[in-house]
Amino acid sequence: MIDLFIRGGVFMFPILLCSVLALAIFLERLWVLRRGNVLPEKFIRNVENMLRKQKLSEALFLCQGHGSSIARVFLGGLKNTGRGMWLVKEGIEEMGSREAVTLERHVGALATIANLTPLLGLLGTVSGMIKTFNVISVQGVGNPGLLAGGIAEALITTASGLCVAIPTLVCYRILKDRTESLVFEMEEHSMKVIEILESTSKSRRDAEFAMEVEEATTPREV
Repeated sequence: MIDLFIRGGVFMFPILLCSVLALAIFLERLWVLRRGNVLPEKFIRNVENMLRKQKLSEALFLCQGHGSSIARVFLGGLKNTGRGMWLVKEGIEEMGSREAVTLERHVGALATIANLTPLLGLLGTVSGMIKTFNVISVQGVGNPGLLAGGIAEALITTASGLCVAIPTLVCYRILKDRTESLVFEMEEHSMKVIEILESTSKSRRDAEFAMEVEEATTPREV
């Protein structure tokens, strides 16, 4: 294996570096994009139940003490509950956009590596063929052994570039799909929280109106 790496020439080093970077990014993103780190189900249920019971301060405190992505999105809206529903929606949308960018961080680098490594392999192929033709121009084609070094370099770098690019592209697609799925679910849960807030707000207004009507129709003692 080491012999093949050496025979591949100088372009094997950037290809190796790309493979290490791709693996590191993939493992780091897999850890960050865990469902429990982004959309913990128990936390979401607790927040929704608190909002249905109109325990806004408790829900706000719970979001402040939680480190998940959806907690920060909820917090962006809940801290504006006393200022109007349009500010709640705006806060959720703003924090949702920020969290989406955070979740997608470094994923694009995998696509860059997947596109770059075949080009590095092609560059190594060109370098190997140049060496081969230089040997032919000086020594002729009488001794095939003299041509083997350049041809080997050309083939090894091409194969190495493809061997890195193909799994990197697969890893990119996996992370991209997972990120899009998590962002979509965050949007769904955010919309549900907004619906709960609007429903409880309407119920509270109806209760206050009923109390006002009752007070207005109740005979006062003289």
